[in-house]
Amino acid sequence: MWVQFIQNNFAIVMLVLVSGLMLLWPLINSRISGIKAVGTLEATQLINHQNAVVLDVREDSEFYSGHIPHSVHVPLGQLAKHAELQKYKNRPVIAICRSGMRSGRACSVLRKNGFEQVYNLAGGISAWERANMPMEK
Repeated sequence: MWVQFIQNNFAIVMLVLVSGLMLLWPLINSRISGIKAVGTLEATQLINHQNAVVLDVREDSEFYSGHIPHSVHVPLGQLAKHAELQKYKNRPVIAICRSGMRSGRACSVLRKNGFEQVYNLAGGISAWERANMPMEK
């Protein structure tokens, strides 16, 4: 019975499986890579109590339309060759983008370059704005 259902509805079954994996991928990837996703509350605590650096990896136009106060702006494409970040190596770094995808890649780059306390802001700047957290232009 199940085999026949799968055969008759193969495209739908594959769509459900692929979409389910896409929804779970951020959780799986964070466990594999050792990069922790933090929400806005945890990010605020890291900033206020552990002097965390907010690294905004969005493009220039996105950053200048609104960003977290005192954040460091380095677009993702320039991250690997940006030596200035080395001074933050011993501090927690919270990477942020629009939704959390690019910042996840930024976290991987940072980890490969020896940063140990790397966090990805879950939901990105969109989550930050939804939580009515401070922004500046």
